[in-house]
Amino acid sequence: MAGLKATDCGYRFVVLFFNCMLTFGSYFCFDMPSVLQDEFTQSNNCTNSTGGSTFDADSSNITCNNCTDCLGMSQDDYNLLYAIYAWTNAVVVIGAGFLIDKLGNRVGVFLFSFLCVVGSCTFAVGAMLKGTSAMLPVMLLGRLLFGSGNGSLTIVQNKITAFWFKNKELAMAFGFTLAFSRLGSVLNFFLTQSFSQTYGLSWTLWGGAMLCGLGFVSAIIVSFLDMYGVKQLGDDASMKTESKKLRFTDIRYFSLSYWLVALAIMFFYNGVFPFVADASKFIYDKYGTQYNLNQKTSSYIAGSIYDVSMLLSPFLGGIIDVFGKRGYLAMLCAVFSIPVFALLAFSSVYPLVATLCFGVTYSVAAASLWPSIPLVVTQATVGTAMGLTTSIQMIGIGVSNLVVGSILGTEKHTSTATILLRWKYVMIFLLANVLACVTTTFFLNVIDKRKGGMLNLSRKQKLSLARRLQEEEDVDADEEVAPVYSERDPLLGKNTIN
Repeated sequence: MAGLKATDCGYRFVVLFFNCMLTFGSYFCFDMPSVLQDEFTQSNNCTNSTGGSTFDADSSNITCNNCTDCLGMSQDDYNLLYAIYAWTNAVVVIGAGFLIDKLGNRVGVFLFSFLCVVGSCTFAVGAMLKGTSAMLPVMLLGRLLFGSGNGSLTIVQNKITAFWFKNKELAMAFGFTLAFSRLGSVLNFFLTQSFSQTYGLSWTLWGGAMLCGLGFVSAIIVSFLDMYGVKQLGDDASMKTESKKLRFTDIRYFSLSYWLVALAIMFFYNGVFPFVADASKFIYDKYGTQYNLNQKTSSYIAGSIYDVSMLLSPFLGGIIDVFGKRGYLAMLCAVFSIPVFALLAFSSVYPLVATLCFGVTYSVAAASLWPSIPLVVTQATVGTAMGLTTSIQMIGIGVSNLVVGSILGTEKHTSTATILLRWKYVMIFLLANVLACVTTTFFLNVIDKRKGGMLNLSRKQKLSLARRLQEEEDVDADEEVAPVYSERDPLLGKNTIN
């Protein structure tokens, strides 16, 4: 590090690597319940084919499972594990984003990575209390603490990325952070079930907690790199001055474009996370007999969404950096997600076709929507804007998880026809969210075009705009173009944020 200066290209990519590692372990942990859904919802007992739970030695319809670690949750309780994560995010991330803007990245990165470690450990402890009344409350507490940390950690991660890559490879850098997060999710889908079968559920959950510990080590490193680099760049004093001026009430100055971006993210992710949470079981229930799929293969197919995202995100980010068209791409990816849920709801086509297509549209959406936020708010309010967006996103996901859990019901023994009908209703509900995203992104592009089409500008066009503004208004070409866009918002009519 001694020979590397903060102004060097290599320095910001070293920051990017450790910044990416912040959420690798937490995203591995986040979807562990999805892969282990049967272990969470089954009971280690014998049942008869008519739905009874009493062992009858004379019956030829007795079926027994070999699940010694199963927790026996209802589908409703299982989906509550995801819902409480989402609801916690919805509440915490608003204050977290403002706290990051006010107190700085280093405070946020330590606090939120530590909460991820504590939350994942508490979750693992809860699973060890199986068979007791304390099991579910302790596991929910673990998800609550974990959600408080993980959603907020993503905000500080995005703010660090936005600072070090502003007017440079911003979308590509966002793509790499997403790719590392998805690498954690992908490895979870490939490894967790096999690990659980070999070492048991308890050790599997503790292994996830250890990976969150890896994120805490990365937090220490990236905090040092950020502090050292900001001082070298001479931005430390100006950032502290801007932070002192910042008030939470400044969100009232956010432009209409920002609110449309936030809603588009919410509606699209309402289709992603609730689907992935139940995808393994859905694929096994609907396609298992037809295509001879076991639970492990079903998990692999469900995880292919993240496989595609992991591979495509960095390249998509680089392409979008050069050519722009973020608004148009956001709308197109929502449009092309419609046939994904239509196939899952109304056809028997091999599910990998739909999940691979969804992986592509999800990758494009993430690479175009999230990097749009720094373009429609000022640099001083990026953390607050990211936090508020995440809150809106998680409110939607929390509601969606509850709706999905309600549709699937709490009954342990239901006929196959009823189960498949309920899954069909779930897919229709998720399809409705995608349609809402199409509508939102359409209006986003209309509004953006009236303001000069900032979201759809290429890198060359943005640099040209920066030079022109410098000539006309003595705007420093090295400053972020985004504040000009939000401060010159015709809906506000004046510069409202200094």
